[in-house]
Amino acid sequence: MAATQEITLSVPEISCEHCVHTINTALGALPGISDVSTDIPTKTVHFTYDPSQAPMEKIIETLDEEGYTVVR
Repeated sequence: MAATQEITLSVPEISCEHCVHTINTALGALPGISDVSTDIPTKTVHFTYDPSQAPMEKIIETLDEEGYTVVR
């Protein structure tokens, strides 16, 4: 079993429950990602992922396709 990692990303465009639903659904559909939690007040997305199944570039690309930019 591959090692999973927890990460929190800063996503300034998060502003409402629609954002939360969109992000949680998009990331939750990717293989290797679990426990997605999007927080409006801190504008962050926290999740557990397996880098061998969901490389960070794919995660960032998925958020970008949904209209959310990750601040690095």
